[in-house]
Amino acid sequence: MATVRRLAFGSQVCGRLDEGAAREWLVPDGRGGYAMGTVNGLRTRRYHGLLIVAGDTPATRQLGLAALDPVLTLQSGTTVRLATHEWADGTIAPAGHELLAGFELVDGLPRWRWRIGDVVLEREIAMVSGRPAVAVVHRLLTGGPVRLALEALTTWRDAHGERTAGGPPPEVTPVDGGCVVDGAYRLRGPDFRRGGDWYRGVRYRAEEARGLQPVEDLWYAGSFHAELRQPGATAQVSAWAGDLTDPPAAASTTVSAARARNRAIVAAAKPADDAQATLALAADAFVIRTSTGTDVVAGYPWFGAWSRDTMLSYEGLFLSTGRAEEGRDLLRGYAATLSEGMLANTADTGSVEYNTADGTLWFLHAVGRHVAATGDFDLAAELLPALLDVVDHHLKGTRYGIAADPADGLLRQGADGKALTWMDARVDGVPVTPRRGKPVEINALWVNGLATVIKLAFQARTGAGAAVRAHPDALAGFTRRFPAPTGWLYDVVDGPDGDDAALRPNQLLAWSLPYAPLRPEPATLQRIGSALMTPLGLRTLAPTDAGYRGRHQGSPAERDSAYHTGSVWPWLTGPFVAAWGKLGVAADQTLSDADDHLGEYGLGSVSETADGDAPHEATGCPFQAWSVAETLRARRL
Repeated sequence: MATVRRLAFGSQVCGRLDEGAAREWLVPDGRGGYAMGTVNGLRTRRYHGLLIVAGDTPATRQLGLAALDPVLTLQSGTTVRLATHEWADGTIAPAGHELLAGFELVDGLPRWRWRIGDVVLEREIAMVSGRPAVAVVHRLLTGGPVRLALEALTTWRDAHGERTAGGPPPEVTPVDGGCVVDGAYRLRGPDFRRGGDWYRGVRYRAEEARGLQPVEDLWYAGSFHAELRQPGATAQVSAWAGDLTDPPAAASTTVSAARARNRAIVAAAKPADDAQATLALAADAFVIRTSTGTDVVAGYPWFGAWSRDTMLSYEGLFLSTGRAEEGRDLLRGYAATLSEGMLANTADTGSVEYNTADGTLWFLHAVGRHVAATGDFDLAAELLPALLDVVDHHLKGTRYGIAADPADGLLRQGADGKALTWMDARVDGVPVTPRRGKPVEINALWVNGLATVIKLAFQARTGAGAAVRAHPDALAGFTRRFPAPTGWLYDVVDGPDGDDAALRPNQLLAWSLPYAPLRPEPATLQRIGSALMTPLGLRTLAPTDAGYRGRHQGSPAERDSAYHTGSVWPWLTGPFVAAWGKLGVAADQTLSDADDHLGEYGLGSVSETADGDAPHEATGCPFQAWSVAETLRARRL
């Protein structure tokens, strides 16, 4: 059986500040919380820490334990600080990364090794699946005896914000074996000694690069102490939220259990090679359980659950990984949110909105793929009334001007100030790419959705009258309206300024979906690939277009302006490969290029976006659901 790809870095990466800090690791807790940081230990984001706790939804997270800094005292009496911090004035102190001998992911779990002469100290981190609890194990590998102190730097604040010494410090209450911080989470370990100072001016260089507040203060709650007399000796610390009277298992037990679970996740996916195995484990990070059932985190570290992302990712996250039962639970749960023929889109504020033109159409696609893969006709029969209701509302008209045009059967959409397609970035409330009118991928999904509903109704031996009547008109309308004189498809027809022939990747869905309205032509796919393809996926706009932006960098406004006007989106690799597959052409080199990204940014995962211009530096979320899902699906085709 294929196993997860080994991702390891020696001192040449770990010991260089920029290189080691550019690669990030993630350990999820299965409910939307996580631990996250960098290869060399430098916290570069406000989101980095050892205990980030999800609330009622994954969108509402709090950061608790920020760091657990190891301090070694050698036999000689010399004290060596192994942490790495950056301060507001740019100072790096301590510089423990310079003592790192190596870092690796072992079954998805991070492991560090520091060497100080003949002393080698190892650290491992894991989380308890299904609860907000982290385990940190330090183990002496060679040398000794040594004394080890672990200094807890703490806070309790919204994961998107910061906390400073301008307000009250966290309340630290000593309890047996450790302390409770702000009544929210508990720390437990050996020989706890209370602290009580602000660490002022901690700097997050990644937030500064994103044009956000880069500085905050952390509270030194106290330290744990252990003497490691011989190789194999450990110092184990746990931190957890929720029921503070219910401690998790010993930290070393948690690490072993997490490693065994990750191996089982990979085995269940039956991967053909190490890339598929790595992506199958990456997919697991996004599948969570909440109080309402199974859900999907769109991306770490800052996204919550979004219906568009969830449904677009469904096939890769669930059907390509052997998780159909969990997927079934998710589809039933989301179906319950339908209103006026639209699927709820849970915003990262925790509120519920109905603001996508494609999320519901992706839902139709997900249900169809689930039934096709599993033969679950009971689910099809259960959901069919809701799916038929979706068709009825889209034919009659629903929110934001979403409605089928009787003249050609195509879906139109748009409302002032709204960006309803996946290209939904706004700057100062104004959509950057509003795409008002009849977008190509919306209508490819519409044709595909109608055919899906007809197929499900046939399997359930019931009628699908409205869909049956609408499908021929929509198919004929698509075939007639979207081919452009340029040799590719219009991105939008019947927009405020007429038909938009900008060369974008959205048209790939017109060929790649199971019931796609068109059959691909090699010359067209070659032209799209020539203009848009990069090693990480496709650009969102051709570089020859006057509106092209090749760098997804800078302030929030600058980044949002480039989000869909040139930035690369790895998820688009899926439809590109699928479109070529319809012609019997494999895209092995495209997938090989993407594989090389697994060790570059979010380790073992695929980033949200990248620069359109070379060298196509990865940007956005380091760990993104639909990027992983579509890359994995493409490898399974």
